[in-house]
Amino acid sequence: MNVQIARPRVSDLVFHLYNRPLHPEIFEVFSERRLTCDTQNVHVRITRSGHVLTWERNDVWLTEVTAASSDELPENSLLHHRLRGEQVGQVQVRADIRYQMSTQVEVLPWEIFLHVHDEILHDGARRGILHNFQPNHRLALAPLGFLTIEGNKRSLVIQAFHTFPEECTIVKSQSLIDLL
Repeated sequence: MNVQIARPRVSDLVFHLYNRPLHPEIFEVFSERRLTCDTQNVHVRITRSGHVLTWERNDVWLTEVTAASSDELPENSLLHHRLRGEQVGQVQVRADIRYQMSTQVEVLPWEIFLHVHDEILHDGARRGILHNFQPNHRLALAPLGFLTIEGNKRSLVIQAFHTFPEECTIVKSQSLIDLL
């Protein structure tokens, strides 16, 4: 039996950054991957409304979440905003760790949306973590969640792309964690 997943409306999405791990049962996870880069550990999860990325190095934790505003998330996040237009943020976590992020919500004409959607599918087949959701009906275009992580012992770059075909919208985020 195919279970179809209804994604929230883009206007209901929020971004949070926490300085701790979050309990995994908060999220319905569709794809996940764990990576280690030198002394950094990363756990990436694609969820119904976006992603959860947990980064850990020694005694420092950062958890980045894109979620629906109706999701029950802890209060007291380091960064928080609704996903609209373009947003940027930065947190000096400690003297030796800096987190920077940018998000963008882009509504496209249908033909351009299809082209970008196909590019994401093509990239996801070669690298990163990709989840192809079930569409709302059999002739609909399936939403996608795609994340890439690149890094070395001094920095980590995370890029995320989430498509919302019913709204011809792509939600993009880029995060940079620098070890100073």
